[in-house]
Amino acid sequence: MNHWNRVLRAALWILLTVVIPTKTQNVNPIVSLVKFLEDGSYELDKEPPDQTTMLSEYDFIVIGAGTAGCVLANRLTEIPDWKVLLVEAGNNENFVMDIPLLANYLQFTSANWGYKTQPSDRYCAGFENQQCHWPRGKVIGGSSVLNYMIYTRGAPQDYDNWQAMGNEGWGWSEVLPYFKKIESFNIKSFDNPDYHGNEGYLNVEHAPFRTTKAKAWVKGAKELGFKYGDYNGATPSAVSFLQLSMKNGTRHSSNRAYLHPINKRNNLYVSKSSMVTKLLFDPTNTKVIGIEFEKRGKKYKVLAKKEVIVAGGTINSPQLLMLSGIGPKDHLESLKIPVVKDLPVGYNLMDHIAAGGIQFMVKQQNFTLTTDYILNHLELVFKWMRTHKGPLSIPGGCEALIFMDLKDKFNGTAWPDMELLFIGGGLNSDPLLSRNFNFDEQIFLDTYKDLGKKDLFMVFPMLMRPKSRGRVMLQSRNPKVQPTLIPNYFDHPEDLEKIVEGIKIAIEISRQPSMRKLDTKMYDVPIEECLQYGPFGSDAYFACQAQMFTFTIYHQSGTCKMGAKSDPSSVVDNRLRVHGISGLRVIDASVMPEIVSSHTNSPVFMIAEKGSDMIKQDWGQKT
Repeated sequence: MNHWNRVLRAALWILLTVVIPTKTQNVNPIVSLVKFLEDGSYELDKEPPDQTTMLSEYDFIVIGAGTAGCVLANRLTEIPDWKVLLVEAGNNENFVMDIPLLANYLQFTSANWGYKTQPSDRYCAGFENQQCHWPRGKVIGGSSVLNYMIYTRGAPQDYDNWQAMGNEGWGWSEVLPYFKKIESFNIKSFDNPDYHGNEGYLNVEHAPFRTTKAKAWVKGAKELGFKYGDYNGATPSAVSFLQLSMKNGTRHSSNRAYLHPINKRNNLYVSKSSMVTKLLFDPTNTKVIGIEFEKRGKKYKVLAKKEVIVAGGTINSPQLLMLSGIGPKDHLESLKIPVVKDLPVGYNLMDHIAAGGIQFMVKQQNFTLTTDYILNHLELVFKWMRTHKGPLSIPGGCEALIFMDLKDKFNGTAWPDMELLFIGGGLNSDPLLSRNFNFDEQIFLDTYKDLGKKDLFMVFPMLMRPKSRGRVMLQSRNPKVQPTLIPNYFDHPEDLEKIVEGIKIAIEISRQPSMRKLDTKMYDVPIEECLQYGPFGSDAYFACQAQMFTFTIYHQSGTCKMGAKSDPSSVVDNRLRVHGISGLRVIDASVMPEIVSSHTNSPVFMIAEKGSDMIKQDWGQKT
């Protein structure tokens, strides 16, 4: 029995003997506990083992065991003769991480890199030190272990636009087969073989529990004029309950989906707790031949016979390239880093953002999605342990969404530029929520102290196609110093205008008949700092709210942009090879030339599946 299970047993023994006898009814907690421990042990046993001794050389080295890295490790080891080393700075995913409702708690663990943006008074202004939190996964499975499991692909127009930008082979017709390849699709009402696959590694399903508020909100959206449909199918602009990377009410991370089934492959080598600090070049500085990394205080150098693939994500990938001398010449020289290749690494940073704190009160429901309610109804916890059903299967409280084009709201085939994401609780649901988003404590108290125990839901009006661009820069030559993150949110005024329009549509839905049955009313205690711009409810007030409480759900993209060699803003070509450097690719969200009009986890699965095939083709293998 490993250390994790011993700790878990001790904690749950206390729960069983002290707390549960007075908290649960008609539930056998022993049965639930045994089932939970069995599930946890089963998943831990399937974790690929840590490589304790290094070979001097592998065919491929994959840096980062996040979503892309797990896919690459799986697909490249399909070639039995290829030895593949997967290097990850974090450690194992554990079964507690896979309880959907606990998604927000994972930001407070060592599985999070814990990034923060540069302070600004134009965005994130109502947060501590005027900084946004940017959680990123530092764990086997990467950010697919921290995220809220929302599985959305984007619209055909996203990918046709990539192709029109000079990225041949990335149009919708070329990427759709890879989206289908990812999926084991388990939503019968949307199971159309033209759009979905059933033989992939990643399970996609609806959550097995829905709140009354979510059902009413979806119905209210339909009453306003939105069509219910498959936003991963023929209607990319639609209202729907969430499609999720979930299996039987449990998180289905890239690790569980792509690594667990292959943990016995003898050509897969996984090195955990291993931070890559530098790429190694040949004497001509035109080819990457290996990596340098630190593992538990010891330094290693390993070589790659064929390629090194950087899959660290939108922050870590540009950081590693720049530390290794691939990046903007002036920036690298200012840090006395020898320049190997002058490329615009770190530019083109994009993200999806929303105005936070858009909350609606309803009359008290039988079930309330709050920590207090769950702790007073522990039978719900044991129900999830035993059956993986019930409210703990709601991913961080997220239940439904609408994608839309603000200029053509009800057209199901339009290219979305706005999302309304429905969350079944408010900022009073959990005492840690304010810390998740890094609220300034005094501003939070002044604005939200009246929430009390009110029954609420939230809507995030999310900008899907931002025009503003930011940048990732190095602070230091030391790889352990976090990079400087400059999102430049609202640099383009249209981005702010669109979020305000999204807020107003959310309010319209709240006034529909289904919502009126719940006595829905917007929470209207104002943010004091915003009243100088206009009264509560005015466009100017809501614009201020978006700049004060700038919510991101962590879709950072674009910092190693894909584009033609003739495109001076690009870093990799359409086969994801770094311009001018052989033996090196980048495969993750950082290659997106334009951010997709959806959550980004599903597109990263696709990019990695397609990238794996490109690698096989380039080395003479059939795909």
